[in-house]
Amino acid sequence: MEYYNYIKSLHLIFVVTWFAGLFYEPRLFIYHIEASKKSSPAREILEKQLKIMSRRLWYIITWPSAILATLFAVWLLILIPEWLCQSWMLIKIGFILLLYAYHLKTHQMFLELQRDKIRYSSNFVRVWNEGATLFLFAIVFLAIVKSAINWVFMVLGTLGLIAFLMLSIKLYKRWRKKSIADED
Repeated sequence: MEYYNYIKSLHLIFVVTWFAGLFYEPRLFIYHIEASKKSSPAREILEKQLKIMSRRLWYIITWPSAILATLFAVWLLILIPEWLCQSWMLIKIGFILLLYAYHLKTHQMFLELQRDKIRYSSNFVRVWNEGATLFLFAIVFLAIVKSAINWVFMVLGTLGLIAFLMLSIKLYKRWRKKSIADED
């Protein structure tokens, strides 16, 4: 147990860098999608640069961080296996499995954009980008509050957060459309 705090610290550091990648990668997707609508040569220049940035973020920061966060989490569970008998940990593991599904879908989107295959609108990706925020809220609350959490309030809070994020996206879209119209 003498290494517990070091392992937990490394786990948290890699969770933070994993989420940093999950927050920024879809933002690069949005820029890529919007760059694809520009005229030449700006389109080619931007797409090339955004692919490089995206590839570096995904393969140098996001994937290694996901793997290392998971390895340190498993190490913590080996040190304290009793956690696996607690409902908060089982639910947290469920959210982490869903987070990995989100990560893998983001990876699929990444690969498509690397091949210049654009299947999603920038608005869809803006909404998609908020998925990582929802996972972060759920996982952090489970890790900190543990079994004392009131599940009704957590579900209502999550639904409220989703509603707030959707409203924010709509308002941003409206503001952006107005800003572009004012520029013309």
